Amino acid sequence: MDLLVLSVLGVIVLLLVFFALSAIRVVQQYERGVIFVLGRLIGAKGPGLFLVPPFISRMSKVDLRIVTLTVPPQEVITRDNVTIKVTAVVYFKVVDPIAAVVNVVNFNQATTQIGQTTLRNILGQSELDELLAERKKINLDLQVIIDEQTEQWGVKVTAVEIKDVELPATMQRAMAKQAEAEREKRAKVIHAQGELLASTQLAQAAEVIGTPPAPLQLRYLQTLTEIAAEKNSTIIFPLPLDLLQGFLNMPATVSGNGRDLTKTEI
Repeated sequence: MDLLVLSVLGVIVLLLVFFALSAIRVVQQYERGVIFVLGRLIGAKGPGLFLVPPFISRMSKVDLRIVTLTVPPQEVITRDNVTIKVTAVVYFKVVDPIAAVVNVVNFNQATTQIGQTTLRNILGQSELDELLAERKKINLDLQVIIDEQTEQWGVKVTAVEIKDVELPATMQRAMAKQAEAEREKRAKVIHAQGELLASTQLAQAAEVIGTPPAPLQLRYLQTLTEIAAEKNSTIIFPLPLDLLQGFLNMPATVSGNGRDLTKTEI
């Protein structure tokens, strides 16, 4: 009789230990456990260790960390009728674990779908040049619209980034030609501006040199000095009459060495 009682007590203890172990739940720091007892929502618990009624309760763990979701390539027709393929990345996190479990079946899949449809809608209302030049503004518009849709699911969209834009080959060639023509136009404008500036400076220099004779004569003498510094060679350099003007204006008669000069000797 005592042996039977001990056996029953042992079974009861084992059952109590089994029930106690079944009631233990452990949730990480970055998780929350949404608990249902007999189908009724009890609340979200965690992090750490806690007990729940075994066999009649169910717990769903929700990750609160930021999730990086890649939106598959979407074929979009822009407002100016250009067909492109766009890939985007959505960053979001769960801020309300109860709403993420109760209000939507699978918040990850739902966020993916709403990201795809919103991406096609927004890019379909934009032109290709706007998409390429104002990507930051489009990213912000995508974030605001997707976040409004996912707010009721307890999901907060922190950022949306357009990852890649694939253009048709014909459009790539046309854009390359356009960019090349734009570079050539800028080069011609810069060259013309340089020619205008150089001509202005040359005109000012000619005006300064040509008005009085002294600057012109100094320029000729400087040129002779530069030529003399070169290697031995014969160079014919025209001598301007302005340099001889001083000699031509000398007196007709000059006494020197016991004889009269009736003309200037050079």
